[in-house]
Amino acid sequence: MTIERRVFLGLAAAAMLSVAPLQAVAQEWQPRKPIDFVIMAGPGGGADQIARFIQSVAEQNDMTSRPLVPNNKGGGSGAEALIALANTNDPDHTLLVTLNSFFTTPLRQENLGIDITSFTPIAMMGVDPFVLWVHKDQGISTVEEFVEAAKAADGEWVMGGTGKGQEDSIVIAFLAGAYDLRIKYIPYDGGGAVAKDLAGQQVMATVNNPAEAKGFYDSGDFVPLLAFSDERLPAYPDVPTAKEKGQDFSYYNQRAVVGPPGMSEEAAAYYRDLFTRIYETDAWQGYLQSESLSPLWMNAEEQRAYWDTQITRHRELLAAMGE
Repeated sequence: MTIERRVFLGLAAAAMLSVAPLQAVAQEWQPRKPIDFVIMAGPGGGADQIARFIQSVAEQNDMTSRPLVPNNKGGGSGAEALIALANTNDPDHTLLVTLNSFFTTPLRQENLGIDITSFTPIAMMGVDPFVLWVHKDQGISTVEEFVEAAKAADGEWVMGGTGKGQEDSIVIAFLAGAYDLRIKYIPYDGGGAVAKDLAGQQVMATVNNPAEAKGFYDSGDFVPLLAFSDERLPAYPDVPTAKEKGQDFSYYNQRAVVGPPGMSEEAAAYYRDLFTRIYETDAWQGYLQSESLSPLWMNAEEQRAYWDTQITRHRELLAAMGE
């Protein structure tokens, strides 16, 4: 799945919204109690880091009269979070920080009865690329050496990732298919646990997002080998993309905020205004740059169109995996 750079730039430029109309509506509604800020993954991963950073920006700038309260619900590849949102008895005080399991989990677990098109679009805060990482002690410095080592393991090469049939496993399945590898996959509730186990050499490689691996990279423990982005990442200028290696593949994790089905228009307008203001802060713009996220702001209508596209694309990706 490719998200072209021109789409990044076009949507980011076109959708830097004028906040005045939103503010006029939002001023008519204010949260009456703390806001349940549900995170679709476990502690320490990219979604968790982003949610807590957003919370801190809102708090430090006194942007909301009631706090955002992070609430990790990563069970069942995000099914726990989707069910919680779909069944909340207070849709005006509940939000969800999503990743691509927002698309894949309902497709894989149809018995959940979750229709994501019924959810309320609030804000697309950016998209997060994936990178192939190994531990420094393995002595691997190129993707060619990675392929050689994985083949030599003869089916015993172990990789970890967030969930089953979602983002990390999609990228790892691509790797296995592209290079004819046999990989054992271990699912985790969140990217933080994945990175921790690579640091402890409990797994042999991961495809963590840059923010999840950054601390271990900065300490010299992790070696990046391949970026699944359309262009080289500024933070890792020496790391080639899969496209440079002859593979027409790039993949990004959405970092979005959505509301439950049934959220009132007044509450939705309030939150859209809030997250527009957070997005436009120097703090968030700096976070995008420091954590290697790509800007991809969208208004509500554009988010719904994006959801439709991603449902179709992830259905194809899962089918290719045999899911």
